[in-house]
Amino acid sequence: MVGTEPLGSDLQRWLLETGDALGVDPDVVDVEAILDLARDVAHGVARPAVPLTGFLVGYAVARDGGGHEALERILEDVTGRAKQWREDT
Repeated sequence: MVGTEPLGSDLQRWLLETGDALGVDPDVVDVEAILDLARDVAHGVARPAVPLTGFLVGYAVARDGGGHEALERILEDVTGRAKQWREDT
């Protein structure tokens, strides 16, 4: 859901242009949920884990057919894991 940023913002333009170049529907991009995941991974695991976790999440979503349902399910699972990681370590 590209569009949570002000119209014309660099982030929104970047996501729209890059998504278009990669053939990704911009409605699949839940900016808030993805940024929340990045925050939770950075604080719960380590900052370098953020891009690697993002790759894993993207790969898993694609493997499961893409779309909102797969993204939401996988984000929920990985966010929970990141929060638990901090408590366990």
